Amino acid sequence: MAHARAHIGTTDFLTTIDTGGRRLNADEPEALGGGNAGFAPYDLLLASLAACTCITLRMYAARKGWPLEAIDVELHHTKDDKRSKITRVLTLTGALDDAQRARLAEVVERTPVTLTLKEGADIATTFN
Repeated sequence: MAHARAHIGTTDFLTTIDTGGRRLNADEPEALGGGNAGFAPYDLLLASLAACTCITLRMYAARKGWPLEAIDVELHHTKDDKRSKITRVLTLTGALDDAQRARLAEVVERTPVTLTLKEGADIATTFN
């Protein structure tokens, strides 16, 4: 189960996030009034999807003993009529045959973060 905690003070948009025993900064770019001192929120969303994509495919290929040497993922987020669109382009390096590549194409559509984004998530908010 994942857990994150975030804090923002008086510095416009600079947010510290603690998760998994590590800390990172989020911020908005200067063009949006931030200080560009961290990752923008949608950058973090894409980073999560990219990491899950790489990790899941690496695990799957390793279990199968397939010669997958590297995975590169490029992601872009846009909005179209108030609906988010994410494009994902994968580059697989290694002597994979067509059947292996086809199977990885199926697996990538069922990575945990992919499924969460496709299915949506219920968010319950309370105030202390």
